[in-house]
Amino acid sequence: MGPVAGMKGKQTVRDMVRSLAVIGVLVALIYVFIPHDEKADPTRVVDYRVELITARRAAPYPVAAPVGLPKEWRATSVTYERRNANSWHLGYLNPADQYVAVEQSTDASVDTWVRKVTRDAAETQATQQAGELTWTRWEGTKYRALVRKEQGVTTVVTGTGSYAELGEMAAALEMKRG
Repeated sequence: MGPVAGMKGKQTVRDMVRSLAVIGVLVALIYVFIPHDEKADPTRVVDYRVELITARRAAPYPVAAPVGLPKEWRATSVTYERRNANSWHLGYLNPADQYVAVEQSTDASVDTWVRKVTRDAAETQATQQAGELTWTRWEGTKYRALVRKEQGVTTVVTGTGSYAELGEMAAALEMKRG
């Protein structure tokens, strides 16, 4: 390799370093001058209407969904799994950023399923009125829950919210078939 080839290699590396420096400066300028809100809520809100209609048509029980909650309650997750004991899940963040979820299932091993969706909460002797219904309180280290066991379906309102917040969700539930 001659002296010209060696110079060509050094020049190529130098040009590449210059190009990267120019690109770095452009990226920094774009980051500084493009507005971005660092205080914006990172919560991804979901529209669950289609899943709710589908679940209400497919489930062998009246599917629960809230009606009339303030707009500050944000739906964050939804699933309906027919193959998994007709499991319905609807997760929310309430105005205090506490997680509150509605869970329903036809699972025959009710207590095992409730412990699973409540992250190992245990049944207490306490009950709570929410709307026109009476719910049983379950208490755990991570989640608390309100549970209603009915013929063929168990409904759970669970999460990190207080019993009052869980009760607000439970009172807003409308049980309907499609």
